[in-house]
Amino acid sequence: MSTAALRPSLRSALRSSSLRPHRDDVLIAAAGLVGGLALWALGLSFQGVRLLPGPWVLLPLTVMAGLELLRRTAPRTALAIGTAALVCDQFTTGSVATVLMYTDLVYAAVLYGPPSAARRIPRVTGALTVAAAIGLTAWFQRADVLLVSLAVGLVAFTPASTGALVRNHRDAAEAARLRAAQIALLAEMDRTQAVTAERARMARELHDLVAGHLSAIAIHSTAALSLDDERTSREALAVIRENSVDGLAEMRRLIGILRSRDGEGGGDSGEARVPAAAPALSALDTLLEQARTNGASSGLGFALDDGRPPGAVLPAPVELAAYRIVQESLTNALKHAAPGTVTVQLAIEGGALTVRISSPYEERPGPRAPGSAAGLIGMRERVALLDGVFEAGPDAAGRSWVVRAELPVAEGGRAA
Repeated sequence: MSTAALRPSLRSALRSSSLRPHRDDVLIAAAGLVGGLALWALGLSFQGVRLLPGPWVLLPLTVMAGLELLRRTAPRTALAIGTAALVCDQFTTGSVATVLMYTDLVYAAVLYGPPSAARRIPRVTGALTVAAAIGLTAWFQRADVLLVSLAVGLVAFTPASTGALVRNHRDAAEAARLRAAQIALLAEMDRTQAVTAERARMARELHDLVAGHLSAIAIHSTAALSLDDERTSREALAVIRENSVDGLAEMRRLIGILRSRDGEGGGDSGEARVPAAAPALSALDTLLEQARTNGASSGLGFALDDGRPPGAVLPAPVELAAYRIVQESLTNALKHAAPGTVTVQLAIEGGALTVRISSPYEERPGPRAPGSAAGLIGMRERVALLDGVFEAGPDAAGRSWVVRAELPVAEGGRAA
């Protein structure tokens, strides 16, 4: 069967399910009808001889019992027809069951009807009660006619106001459930975003910590395998060992930071509980010296031009980001730069720290380490987190690859 053929049957099924009376409504209708029949059989009524005596009282009783089946699915229609049935009941000997079922229809119309009906019905029934009290007293000039207005209030206004009260409590409870669900959803979204941001931060840190060392190991191991020279192999192995030891030390430092953050111990000495200090720009000399050692076989030289004012103090996040940018740029130079000088320049201008790394941009002979562009992504993310500006690409002449970052300094790079 096609989807188009299923749609009419689905609509009819939904319509029939929405018009099907609730089980409680069936019980209320049956109880009201049985109770009314029992009162009529016993000859109990609350009115004297009327225009329609005898079994005529069963007609509005039966209609009212049938309307109870619609108290949830069509409350306004049930109330309108029920009002007419109650008026007709006044021409018979009357039944208490009919009146009680009508009060339930008023209550259901306010509770299950649309919001407009829930606001209008209590006002209308309240106005009718007051009008009955004032009008009958003014017309008959007797105090006992106030009992009629009291009956109107009990039959109409009291169930309407009760239904409004219950509906307000139900709506408040539903709104509270919705707010709780929204809060739980927002909390889950915040948790997911926090986990994603932490994973990205850890990926950047892990890449920056080990990428340089692994790149140097890859380059020198390739050189040792490709060149059949004992001296070259021994020098390559020395560089490989140095980078392996440094890489392991960096990994231990990162693991120590993670364990201290999670509150876990790192052995009996507890060294892992104490996170190591984050690298700063003061360690650039050591970083460049290591780069000179790793890049000696590739014909690379490294120079530092530090134009910062003496004693300048920068925020720790700015120093860490600048250090990592220089570190990753030197790693990329080892992998891709042509023989020549790699220049690192630092300057503080206009309330921002400017970091510029320039490396020769030409084809070079010899072994290369593969790249994945993750370093550029990590640098760009670091700068974006500090609301800075990042650029990377060849210069106008096409002979140098330039990485430039502007990192805003919160306190303007004040002197210490």
